[in-house]
Amino acid sequence: MHLSAEGTTTWPDAVLTIGLLFLAVVTALFLFQGFLDIRKAKINAGQEEHLRQLVGRYEQLAEKTLDAQQRTAADVAELRTRTASIEQILRTVE
Repeated sequence: MHLSAEGTTTWPDAVLTIGLLFLAVVTALFLFQGFLDIRKAKINAGQEEHLRQLVGRYEQLAEKTLDAQQRTAADVAELRTRTASIEQILRTVE
């Protein structure tokens, strides 16, 4: 850029300066967008890991619940058998 002694700028110099400023702004925005994309990817990876852990805990809970339901069903079946036996004994006593 050539500044004369009077301090005026020529049109080609002004256009070059504006072009360089525009290029600098576009480059800065591009870098900022890249930073945001990387940050989003890291956040998504963390959320995916959290969801995997949550699914794992849900599966364990489902297994435990199924076991408890099966034990309860077996206990109820045993109680029904006992009740039927007691009813039969009571009928024979009458």
